[in-house]
Amino acid sequence: MKPSVILASTSRYRAELLQRLHIQFSQIAPSCDETPLANETALALVERLAIGKATSIAEHHPECLVIGSDQVASCAGNIIGKPENHSAAIEQLNTLSGQTVDFHTGLCVMNHRSQQVLQCVITTNVVFKTLNSEQIERYLLTDKPYDCAASFRSEGYGSTIVDRITTDDPTALIGLPIIRVADYLDQLGVTLP
Repeated sequence: MKPSVILASTSRYRAELLQRLHIQFSQIAPSCDETPLANETALALVERLAIGKATSIAEHHPECLVIGSDQVASCAGNIIGKPENHSAAIEQLNTLSGQTVDFHTGLCVMNHRSQQVLQCVITTNVVFKTLNSEQIERYLLTDKPYDCAASFRSEGYGSTIVDRITTDDPTALIGLPIIRVADYLDQLGVTLP
């Protein structure tokens, strides 16, 4: 019997990415405190959140494979959140102009019943162009990335405000590293089309 798959996320971006694998899955909102701990690094935070999200769902659905994922952006060791509005996005992009931002995407695929846990963190380096206020305004009005870490959405107009992106998995930047997800699901017995 093929295990059921649950995406421990309400993110439409993650759901759209997982749909690329042509598997049946459901989405359930995880219960996980996303507040960074004192002196917690971006890498430690994203790993904790991916595991915490998967665990919060797997405990209630032990017969399923649960995918937990999160993304944390950082620049010069400082964690950068989602701007939530236009003025905060302008402030973020002015600060990030000409800088390198590391987008850490944590992944945890868990089978609670068998106690199998596969996890990783994939880091994507994004080098922002030196931006002027007109470029920032055009980008924000076009993409409206207010629900994206560091006000950056690579799959849209964001490609116009960066010099380069370096990654092992381009989907990690969108929020779910599908190359690694496919590998983990295969290891845990899910037959992919």
